[in-house]
Amino acid sequence: MKLLRNFFVIAGVFFTICVLIAFTTWPYWGYHWLGTSKAELSWQPEFIVLLGGGGMPSQSNLMRSWYVSQACKSFPEAKVIVSMPGNAADSTSTPRKMKEELVLRGVNASSIILESEGTNTRSQALNCAGLVNYKTPILLVTSPEHMRRAVLCFRKAGFEKVNAVPAFENAAEADFTFKDDELGGNKLLVPDVGNSMNVRYQVWNHLKYEILIVREMLALSYYKLRGWI
Repeated sequence: MKLLRNFFVIAGVFFTICVLIAFTTWPYWGYHWLGTSKAELSWQPEFIVLLGGGGMPSQSNLMRSWYVSQACKSFPEAKVIVSMPGNAADSTSTPRKMKEELVLRGVNASSIILESEGTNTRSQALNCAGLVNYKTPILLVTSPEHMRRAVLCFRKAGFEKVNAVPAFENAAEADFTFKDDELGGNKLLVPDVGNSMNVRYQVWNHLKYEILIVREMLALSYYKLRGWI
């Protein structure tokens, strides 16, 4: 019982610290650092590599597809590699659906190559190295928290010119504040939240960032120990 009690005490302290940190800007800047610390555009890419992050449709893949389509407008001569495991011969598979999404967004279907064997960042980098000369400039597109590890993996795999575009979510420009009492309903003996974007959104987003940061730091540590980055 003492061991269990100590566990809950430690868990409670840890949770309290996480909540307190969520009221600061640290989680945002940690998330921003993962996305931008290795992101650069130093060479005109000949290949744009979309690193898959989920099923279709999913928030991660749809956002990455949007960024890839924008990159293709800036670099119309570049070919696109969709690196996502799945059965490339199956029209209902995730890599095929990702290709369809890119085509819907204006990417030329003939310029899209499917790399459907890589099941983690390391294997995706190695498989792409088998498709592209290591001296060829490439542009990686992935989620912000994954970007640093992706760039380091591709460099470790031999690529010399690695550009990167993190698929950050853009904030809405609308004003989402409101006056609670004007919307009717029950009056509560608690402060109104309509004008507090921090309580309604920011704290919860920061808690999510904290989880992403911890997971990614553990992944970076593991990849470093394995010699993959």
